[in-house]
Amino acid sequence: MSAPSQPTPEWLDQRVSALVTHFVRVQTERMVGIPLLNPALSVEAVGFEWAGGAEEGSEAVAEGVLITPWFMSLLRLPSVNGPHGNRVGRKTVRDFGSERFDFIGAHDPAIGYHETCALFSPMNGFASQELARETALASLALVRPAPAAPEVVPVAVDPMPARRAFFMARRPDAGTAA
Repeated sequence: MSAPSQPTPEWLDQRVSALVTHFVRVQTERMVGIPLLNPALSVEAVGFEWAGGAEEGSEAVAEGVLITPWFMSLLRLPSVNGPHGNRVGRKTVRDFGSERFDFIGAHDPAIGYHETCALFSPMNGFASQELARETALASLALVRPAPAAPEVVPVAVDPMPARRAFFMARRPDAGTAA
């Protein structure tokens, strides 16, 4: 399945759903019995949005925070499940919102090449999924600038005429000699 020429919200949902499904599978198949897992947490993708590609003219990348019971990371997920191109384990400085971070390349056939930047690991400091989600949202709020408020342009208003002049202008004989 190839990505649409302009990434859509539906495509974002599909890519992020594949990401979550993959990490749930990792948790249930590869991480079973590892004491590193925080039993109060589950896999969740938070705040994913389309962003520009890594280089000018490259494809869109979904950016957000991935919470798992063993880590929380900023994550960049290209719009297509692509090959790793020998980038697994390599650090690359990337723009993420208004900041720049070191991301490490990773690959899994289920989701393709993606990049992560660790925020927390292990996750034993989080007592609940809600606290982890609030932390993820706060992290995104720090790096994603709030939309600028529309600039209000003052409207030039003619000065109010004196009360007498106001009423004189309304009389039918205003300005005529009596």
